[in-house]
Amino acid sequence: MSKPAGGANAPRRGGYSATEQRNSFFISLMVLSSAVIKADGKTHPREIELVKDFVRRNFGESAVPDAVRVLERLQNQQVNIYEVGPQIALYMNYSQRLQLFHYLVQLAVADGQFDKSEKSVLEAIGTTIGLSASDVASVIAMFYKESGSAYAVLEIQPSATDDEVRQAYRRMAMKNHPDKVATLGPEVQKAAAEKFRQIQEAYETIKKERGL
Repeated sequence: MSKPAGGANAPRRGGYSATEQRNSFFISLMVLSSAVIKADGKTHPREIELVKDFVRRNFGESAVPDAVRVLERLQNQQVNIYEVGPQIALYMNYSQRLQLFHYLVQLAVADGQFDKSEKSVLEAIGTTIGLSASDVASVIAMFYKESGSAYAVLEIQPSATDDEVRQAYRRMAMKNHPDKVATLGPEVQKAAAEKFRQIQEAYETIKKERGL
C-alpha cells in the first residue's frame, strides 16, 4: 500500500507538512479499524493482531506500538468514520481503497464471527471512502455468507442468465486481477490474489448450482 511521499522538507499541502499528512492518514486508518473492531461490542485478540500485521506491512515495525496506543485511546471514544473518509480518498487510488476495504472486512471476521452490526459499519465505511455500492457488496459477500452471496461477489442478481453470469465473471476477473496492483508490493498483491480466488470460487459455485 502506498504511503504519502516526501520528508520533513517536502512541500506543504493545505498548510500541513508531508509528515503531518502521513500521521493524519495513519490516524484515519486506525479510526476505521477501531470502528470495525467495536462494531460488535467486543474486542478479540485476533483483531488486534491483524491490525498490527497490517500496520507492520504498510508502515514498518516501529509504527506498531503507535497503532496499539491509538487503538487503546479510541476504545472508549466515539469515532466518526465520515470525518476520515476524505483523508483516505486523498492518499489512495480506487484499487488501493478496494484493498483497504478487503482488509477491514477481514478484520471484521477475524474473531470467527460476522454479524449484522459489523456489516452495517462496513457498508458505511465503503460509502465514506468512495467505493461503489456494488464493490462494497461484492467484498462483503466474500465473507458474509448468505443466500445469493456468490451472485453478490460477481455483482449480479440470482435472476441473471447463464451468459450474464459468464460475462460478470470475466468482468470481475479482469477488474480484480492481481496485476492491477502489481506496483504496490507483495503483501497487497497477496491480498488481491485472495480476492481473485474468491471471485473464481463464487463462479464455480454458481456453475455447480446451474450445472454449467
